[in-house]
Amino acid sequence: MGTPEQSTTVGAAASWAGRVGGLAGSCHPGPVVAVTALIAALAASAGQGAARCVLTAAAVLTGQLSVGWCNDAFDARRDIAAGRRGKPVVDGAVGVTEVWVAAYAALALCVPLSLACGLWAGVVHLAGVAAAWAYDLRIKATAWSWAPYAVGFAALPAFVALGLPGQPWPAWWVVTAGALLGVGAHLGDVLPDIRGDLATGVRGFPHRLGQDGARLLLPVPLVSASAVLALGPAGPPGRWGVAALAVAGLVAVAGTVLGRRWERAAFAAAVAVAVVDVALLLLRGTGIA
Repeated sequence: MGTPEQSTTVGAAASWAGRVGGLAGSCHPGPVVAVTALIAALAASAGQGAARCVLTAAAVLTGQLSVGWCNDAFDARRDIAAGRRGKPVVDGAVGVTEVWVAAYAALALCVPLSLACGLWAGVVHLAGVAAAWAYDLRIKATAWSWAPYAVGFAALPAFVALGLPGQPWPAWWVVTAGALLGVGAHLGDVLPDIRGDLATGVRGFPHRLGQDGARLLLPVPLVSASAVLALGPAGPPGRWGVAALAVAGLVAVAGTVLGRRWERAAFAAAVAVAVVDVALLLLRGTGIA
């Protein structure tokens, strides 16, 4: 057996590791990693240099971390009351105060990192982050819950474009496609949890549509984004653009039809269409400004 001092040290290390793990789980790591990786790839395909790509990714990462932690910290009381196991705050892996401190620390880092990419680029990115915080703190329970997603997703490709040499304004179609992807992401994110959210008093835009209404609407903004990405840039869409648009439409229709019997089919189809949209966005990266 170890000495009391050794036991205390091991216990403190385990407690510290548990809190770090709890913070990692509270930031919504899946979306954080996915969004950061996508924007880093878009920055590279758009022509940003290696150093600027790293700076852009760091700004996006801190912004996404702040939003994820804000979401879990603000919802902690509701999640605990509803007994939503699997969330670090509910499971006691990390305290609410620690999550708030992490959220504000990430936000404090996001501000200089964003502005270091250029004044207008930084302002646009911080506006998107502010919209996401507004969603977490208030708008998610209103009929306007889709708006922060639209603003936040539209801001990301605009942030990349404004970070290019000369700070060019983003093309209309990339901002429009980003906004549509944001609305689709909101519907897809909420759809699996509509019943649980309604039980805890959340009545955002998808909740007001109901389970069936949200399922039927889900593919519309995503396929619309596909059309904008394929047809918006100057010149013909090319065979890849036409093929991607056709695939997106077919998958969306299949998901909507099958979703009547298998609820997860609609969500899976939406994810597949979103993947097609992301691929189109990366292929069009050089023309986003």
